[in-house]
Amino acid sequence: MAGRYDRNPYNDEEDVNPFSDPGVRSKAVKSTHGGGPFYMTNAGGVPLASNLGLSPLPPENFHSTVDIPLNTEKDLKRREKELQAREAELDKREKELKRIEEAAARAGIIIEEKNWPPFFPIIHHDVENEIPVHLQRLQYFAFASLLGLAGSLFWNIIAVTAAWIEGEAVKIWLLSIIYFISGVPGAYILWYRPLYHAMRTDSALNYGRFFLFYSLHLGFVIYSAVAPPIIFEGKSLAGILPAIDILSEHALIAGIFYFIGFGLFTVESLLSVWVIQQVYTYFRGSGKATEMRREATQGVMRAAISSNI
Repeated sequence: MAGRYDRNPYNDEEDVNPFSDPGVRSKAVKSTHGGGPFYMTNAGGVPLASNLGLSPLPPENFHSTVDIPLNTEKDLKRREKELQAREAELDKREKELKRIEEAAARAGIIIEEKNWPPFFPIIHHDVENEIPVHLQRLQYFAFASLLGLAGSLFWNIIAVTAAWIEGEAVKIWLLSIIYFISGVPGAYILWYRPLYHAMRTDSALNYGRFFLFYSLHLGFVIYSAVAPPIIFEGKSLAGILPAIDILSEHALIAGIFYFIGFGLFTVESLLSVWVIQQVYTYFRGSGKATEMRREATQGVMRAAISSNI
């Protein structure tokens, strides 16, 4: 009796162990059953490439690298040196600027940065940080006086323009323009800045400059509120007298504008009187009047001595 695992003599297939070679998963076997050859496939059911007469794909190299251009060590060192040079230059400039500021402070020179108005800075104005607390209110009123003058002169241009349209000469319109473009910057330079510096540095001479030019300012606004036809062309200022004359000429709109201008100049006059009174009260009470007289006397003596030499 044949053994249980004896080879079947009627089986034409080759006895192939697919696991005998790890590189081979299947092998082509020709069958006599069905009349034609067939081929073995792999585990996925796809015929092996060798059985179909195709050349096998080259093996993939999973360890291959992609060349990406990187900065060389030389470029990195060069950039590092450039950054160090820029940092050293910035440090040098910062030290130089600090040295200049310290020298200016020792010499009594104050470097002012323009910060007002915020949308278009044209002047330096920092009352909260530079003016003593007990003088800030008075400084704000003085600044309101400056702005009031600017507003009054600007409205004066509008009123005179209306009078010009009603038939007045163009001369008064040109004069109103001159009042504005010279009066506002002149007031800031001649009396507001001296008062600002006087309150910030407690300088008696700056107080003296303020009193001198603010007195002229006070006289101008009082004159403008009345606007008599002397010195200046009468109708070039929107005062009470030109307002009455224009209303008598049946120019209603221009007359109303002139009366508004009269009101603005009147309010500016009252505010200016209050400001100069308050500044003078502080000036006398703080002893700056005596100091100013002493400094003026010393200046006269120095001038006399230098002239004799």
